[in-house]
Amino acid sequence: MTPFERKVLTIVSRIPVGRVTTYGDVARLAGRPGAARAVGNIMRRGDRPGLPYHRVIAAGGALGGYSSLLLKRSLLAAEGLTVTPRRVVGFAKIRWPASAREASFGEVSPKRRANPGRGGGKGK
Repeated sequence: MTPFERKVLTIVSRIPVGRVTTYGDVARLAGRPGAARAVGNIMRRGDRPGLPYHRVIAAGGALGGYSSLLLKRSLLAAEGLTVTPRRVVGFAKIRWPASAREASFGEVSPKRRANPGRGGGKGK
């Protein structure tokens, strides 16, 4: 598994119940804006039981691909979302992450990178 795939799956595992995100959002959060298609390919494999792959949808609230769109609609509806045959209703209100602060959860700021001699690192 590549580092990008690992990041994508970690991000998907953190999508809260009743919320959705887009393939593009996941790509951006994983550090590769514009790699929505690559995220879709990872989602298509869907080989990690228990991950909420159904919470990743296409831009604008469209359902996007899935092994079964009927199943995807059913899983999202079971989480309390309103879903038409082709899209999630109220997408903007349930989109995750909702703020810039949440969007940066996986990114490490320069101040937070490992810094020898300042807590947590191995001393000499």
